[in-house]
Amino acid sequence: MKKLSLLGTAALLVILCISSLIGPVWAADYSMVISLPTWTGYAPLFLAQEKGFFAKHGLDVELSVTQDLGPRQQAFAAKRVDALATAHDVQVQVAAAGIPLKIVWAFDDSYGGDGILAKPEIKTLEDLKGKQVAFLRGSTSHFLLLTGLKSVGMTEKDITTVNMTAGDAGAAFVAGRVDAAVTWEPWLTQGSKSAGHVLVDTTDFPGVIGDSISFHGDYVAKNPGAVQAFVKAMKEAMEYWHAHPEESNEIMAKGMGITLDEFVATLEGLKLMDYHDNLAFFGTDGEAGPLYDVLQNAASFYYDLKIIPAKVDIQDLVAPEFLWNAQDQ
Repeated sequence: MKKLSLLGTAALLVILCISSLIGPVWAADYSMVISLPTWTGYAPLFLAQEKGFFAKHGLDVELSVTQDLGPRQQAFAAKRVDALATAHDVQVQVAAAGIPLKIVWAFDDSYGGDGILAKPEIKTLEDLKGKQVAFLRGSTSHFLLLTGLKSVGMTEKDITTVNMTAGDAGAAFVAGRVDAAVTWEPWLTQGSKSAGHVLVDTTDFPGVIGDSISFHGDYVAKNPGAVQAFVKAMKEAMEYWHAHPEESNEIMAKGMGITLDEFVATLEGLKLMDYHDNLAFFGTDGEAGPLYDVLQNAASFYYDLKIIPAKVDIQDLVAPEFLWNAQDQ
């Protein structure tokens, strides 16, 4: 018995030593699948995953990367994914399609991270008349393009549209297959170096584009604790980014499948939003923040253009209480 006791003690010591080397291990209380495309603004999700902030708060998170919005929206509607990381205006379109959702966290605000690439001879938005312009219909790129065209008295009918994802649009432009492309980083940088220039970007239209995450309404109703845990994890991930920027950027670049230099370059046109930014953006219990105006502008814009079939009640789309409840945690 004494021999067995000694062996048991030794085994316990080995387990404790291993635990100290690999760090704490947390049991998962909830599971969730988050759908996202390859976009720098969503990179903090990889940071939260890699550094264990999701696991710390009892979350088993799968990050499902799919570029095309259509399949992502279909998966969200069918509840094959629980959360949708996408642009604010796309959240409005998804809601208008009858899919219940709650926006709980904002990732970023674009300051030049989205734009229109054009051949050198295209110097103004008016020069796009009759040209082939690649973009994904019904996407944020579409929203930016329509905003730009409207600013110079043009409409979508004045151009030749080529429907493809933002990433494919950037690649098509670099390959010389289209005259212009509405896309994002890193394609803006790559395209401007190899095939043309950035005609306009979101610095020309501030407040138009930003990204957020919504959870399916049914998931929120059944798993409010999971959503609260997600917000806490993102809060801590962004705090870690501020405290350890170099390490964090390396992790996020790897998650995005680009080099560290490319990732850092994309941040020049993007503001990653931390917890305090989110509080200001969502607003307080007594005063709504700018997010509501952004969503309302998108809803009105798309409804007027008959892109969405019905008006959307913006108040139903936002769930700020998860942010408020995380203030002192």
